[in-house]
Amino acid sequence: MADIPDITIEVSRLVKTYGSLTAVNGLSFTVKRGEIVGLLGPNGAGKSTTMRILTGYLPANSGSVHICGHPVASQPELTKRHIGYMPENNPLPEDMRVSEYLWFRGRLKEMPRARLRSRIDEVLELCDLKRNRHRILGRLSKGNKQRVGIAEAILAEPAVIIMDEPTIGLDPHQIIIVRDLIASLRGRMSVIISSHILPEIEATCDRVLIINSGRIVAQGSPAELRHEIFGHTSYRLELAGDPAVLAAHLTALEPTLKVATLGDCGPDGFCTATLMTEAEADLGEKLLRTLPAHGYRIRSLGRTQPSLEDVFLAATRRSWDARLPDKKKTHGDNRAPLPKL
Repeated sequence: MADIPDITIEVSRLVKTYGSLTAVNGLSFTVKRGEIVGLLGPNGAGKSTTMRILTGYLPANSGSVHICGHPVASQPELTKRHIGYMPENNPLPEDMRVSEYLWFRGRLKEMPRARLRSRIDEVLELCDLKRNRHRILGRLSKGNKQRVGIAEAILAEPAVIIMDEPTIGLDPHQIIIVRDLIASLRGRMSVIISSHILPEIEATCDRVLIINSGRIVAQGSPAELRHEIFGHTSYRLELAGDPAVLAAHLTALEPTLKVATLGDCGPDGFCTATLMTEAEADLGEKLLRTLPAHGYRIRSLGRTQPSLEDVFLAATRRSWDARLPDKKKTHGDNRAPLPKL
């Protein structure tokens, strides 16, 4: 892959309209070689439209997309050689066998026969499909069909893999299998995934792009997004000791570490405290070392973080509120205020 550039996907000021509806509105982002990126957004946000433009199946009104340095608009055939695409519905010919289908697709991708034969064995092994290689596609389970779709997408060893809802309709066990399969591509292929299953995106992706109304409203790693949207980390602590001087000890440990809530102590002397800090580093070990040195007994300590779902809801809510007229933001809106930005 020496000839593959460090930036495999480059999107600049992309716009797509359908009549008066703007589905994609000035979208710009890049994906590095070997990176796994999640594309999140509510229904109608422009995710599927963006993916279809990336693959060359749909033209944009303006802006540009480059795949491995080649412009999709003017060199669609060349760019498609670098892309493996798994659409949301993953259409498969019901009457073909798994190995026959992969051979058929490999020949369409102009893979040499000698290489294709060994490569089919490789992807069947990677996707845990060897026992199903002679089965009819129409008789496979939903999970196995999804894995066949992934096997076909990676068959020709493209630099870029694009997957639209790869785990839709799968049970939890099948989701874990597909998630681990996608994670195994890290470092070898650039992968961009659209999904509504946020825990899977968080567990799989290096970076997340959240789009709403065709625009990127937040991007970064899950940890970076939590810090950008919420600006703090919380700890839940059960401890016994003098609560009056707890705040002073915490400030000495980390200047931004504060007591957010402190419950009443029980008969055993233990109380529950919630701590907040702007520090990104994990302070758990420091707390366990410092507080007992000042006479506190600790029964439990846990770090609590907003989930990616919390981040997603806050980011999309923020983008919606930013588009509302000022009077709508201040009158007749009883929703809770946004978290600290």
